[in-house]
Amino acid sequence: MVGFLTSNNYDCMNLQVVISTPIVSVDWLHKHQEATNIIVLDGTINKVFNTSTYQIPKARFFDIKKRFSDTGNAFPSAFPTIEQFQKEARLLGVNQDSAIVVYDDKGIYSSARVWWMFKAFGFHNIAVLNGGFPEWQKAGYQIEPMTEYRGVQGNFMGQLSTEHMKFFEDVEQASKQKTHTIIDARSSGRFQCEVEEPRTGLRMGNIPNSVNLPYTDLLEDGLLKPKVALEKAFYMLAEKGDAIIFSCGSGITACVLALGATIAGYQNISVYDGSWTEWGTLVKA
Repeated sequence: MVGFLTSNNYDCMNLQVVISTPIVSVDWLHKHQEATNIIVLDGTINKVFNTSTYQIPKARFFDIKKRFSDTGNAFPSAFPTIEQFQKEARLLGVNQDSAIVVYDDKGIYSSARVWWMFKAFGFHNIAVLNGGFPEWQKAGYQIEPMTEYRGVQGNFMGQLSTEHMKFFEDVEQASKQKTHTIIDARSSGRFQCEVEEPRTGLRMGNIPNSVNLPYTDLLEDGLLKPKVALEKAFYMLAEKGDAIIFSCGSGITACVLALGATIAGYQNISVYDGSWTEWGTLVKA
């Protein structure tokens, strides 16, 4: 009989995990990685398969750029359709009762985007691995060469939750009417137009009526800061009940802010999918 995890001592071969927090430690994952419904996703962006690339054991590569983005969109990492996301998630063996832990090779970066996408498609039994692959290695836990998942397809059923993602028209209205607090996750140098944008040809600037909170301000040594520090980071920018839109360069690190805000107790939050790459292209200075 399959049961559910209710204590620290359990038979992992007979129990399923229910994840109750947006983030878990490498020690937690190491302890629970053999639970029957655990799926570990490597959400490292732009990762390339080769014999010298390693992963957490049994990890499955979540290819943001090629399989979980609308590649026909003019802007990078664009939000996929529910049909595409559902199909690709099933190909990774994701089931309705899966418990997902997602990581990346930078600590916390693109893994938050994977976490947020699953939430946007109605799936909540998922957490980001705090510190990601570097923290896993630092702890001395086992790694293995990267392998492609070729197992049984899953039965994942997506259900679009429209409040999680915002698009150009939404942000344009929010900026003009000041209905939301728009928080930009880019560095202060980029936000203040002190340094060039990394994307060739993209103008410098920021969305009118937006404020800045670099996503790196939420991190320390690759780990997400404690809840009290996250609350302090957001406190001066928005009240707990405010409607918030997070933006960044291309919709990736905005999700780090969404992760931190969720832990800090904010609920009315969303991510601008196209972010500055789209806004800076469509809106001329």
